Amino acid sequence: MDALPAVLGAAALLLLLLTARLLLARRNSSPRTAPLSLLVVAGSGGHTTEILRLLSSLSQSYSPRHYIFADSDKMSEDKIRTFEQKRAETFSNSQFTLNRIPRCREVCQSWSSSVLTTLYSILYSFPLTFRLKPDLILCNGPGTCVPVCISALLLEILALKKVIIVYVESICRVETLSLSGKILYYFSDYFIVQWPALKEKYPKSIYLGRIV
Repeated sequence: MDALPAVLGAAALLLLLLTARLLLARRNSSPRTAPLSLLVVAGSGGHTTEILRLLSSLSQSYSPRHYIFADSDKMSEDKIRTFEQKRAETFSNSQFTLNRIPRCREVCQSWSSSVLTTLYSILYSFPLTFRLKPDLILCNGPGTCVPVCISALLLEILALKKVIIVYVESICRVETLSLSGKILYYFSDYFIVQWPALKEKYPKSIYLGRIV
């Protein structure tokens, strides 16, 4: 019974992503069955574990999957490789890429110096995002997602590509948003929270219950 809320939440998220897929199909006048290029931002701690749980409910239509993580985040890379190896056992034509960017802020790094490292990360992320040109970005709170999403917004501003941004706040955030969430709340196309208290504070958000 404890798993039921997560299953229902994951189903709701899948429905939301399918809606985003149909919107992209209409905008691009492409067949609804065309694959959707998905960019996934992974992060240290539990972020990568949560995002991979979400991906496990998606079909092979979301392909290729482009993973982005901090260049010092070896743990996320290992988890992603293991996840994709298992997925390949079910989907023989599974496609994915691994991409690294400079970390925005290291542990115990001062806030003043983190401004410079974040700007550097954005400058590094933009040509990568431009090259990948994903249809949809899925992220859940690691600091790495901020420069990636800003790069996607720049693509739209420059009329190069419209990328739908789906932000899922971590299950650990019960009453307050993460710093990444506070920033991307204003820029994401779909902002999903997993606790009703956050929905009350942030009316733009979408409350789906527990999804991981």
